[in-house]
Amino acid sequence: MTSTLLPPAPAAAAALSSPRRRRTGLGRRRQLTGALLALPAIALLGIFFLWPLTRTVFMSFFDWPMLGAAEFAGLDNYAKAFTDAEFLRAVGFTLVYTALTTPLLLVVGFGLALLVSRRTRAARFFQTIYFLPVVIGLASGSFLWLFMWQSDVGPTTQLLGSLGLVDPAKNIFADYWGALLIVVGMVTWKVAGLQMLLLLSGLQSIPVEVNEAARMDGATGWQVFKHVTLPLLRPTLALVLVFSVAGSLLAFDQFYILTTGGPANSTITAVYQIYRTSFIQFDLGYGAALSLLLMLVLGLVSAVQMLLLRNSDHS
Repeated sequence: MTSTLLPPAPAAAAALSSPRRRRTGLGRRRQLTGALLALPAIALLGIFFLWPLTRTVFMSFFDWPMLGAAEFAGLDNYAKAFTDAEFLRAVGFTLVYTALTTPLLLVVGFGLALLVSRRTRAARFFQTIYFLPVVIGLASGSFLWLFMWQSDVGPTTQLLGSLGLVDPAKNIFADYWGALLIVVGMVTWKVAGLQMLLLLSGLQSIPVEVNEAARMDGATGWQVFKHVTLPLLRPTLALVLVFSVAGSLLAFDQFYILTTGGPANSTITAVYQIYRTSFIQFDLGYGAALSLLLMLVLGLVSAVQMLLLRNSDHS
């Protein structure tokens, strides 16, 4: 009769726990390595976002001039924002600009996405062409359009003047609607390519079999677009709309360069007014409060985005 020799119980436990300890140690080393690699990004986030944000919140509760001592003001800066005629007028103009730009960008971007949605060489070529203005900086694009629409010397002004559509000697930026439409046109030219790219990615993510099944069931092209394409594209549409609204609410560069707030301060946006309050009128505390109120609005826009995405996921 043979007997099987079993290892002592402590030795067996040690043999089983040794690989487990090695895995635990390896996991801890990986976590430590990941934390060390993330430290530069965390430091940059703290230096360039968290600390300025904390400082802005602190300053918003003070009457803080550019020179001189700051005095505690409590909520006076926030209360002043709701009665400040200049700021309210700037907010109203920003909403008008947003109402014009957002649907125009969506329609143009969606139209371009549909034009280049086929997977052909020609479509890829035109994708590149339509996307090129996105690469140009907003300030560079604004200066380009400023030159194009200069009276007498601008090529666009001269071309339209030769066709009898405009007076080439008249400064188009001296008219409210002329200045506003020039800015809207420049932003559409600059941003539509990005909208196209986002919407194109959404269109190409829709399975071809879904559209084919709808056509086999007798659906027309419009019915497929309305009942199949649009519902499946809702998350992308929500993202594009939020980007458009947020970008419009933060508009500054294009108006600072193209219109400088004119004519008669009628094209001053909310961010432009915050800039004037902080760095022209030197009221840093009130400017900080206005910045935080605008950030709150953008946070609400982001919340709407999340709501739309969640609803589309559950629809």
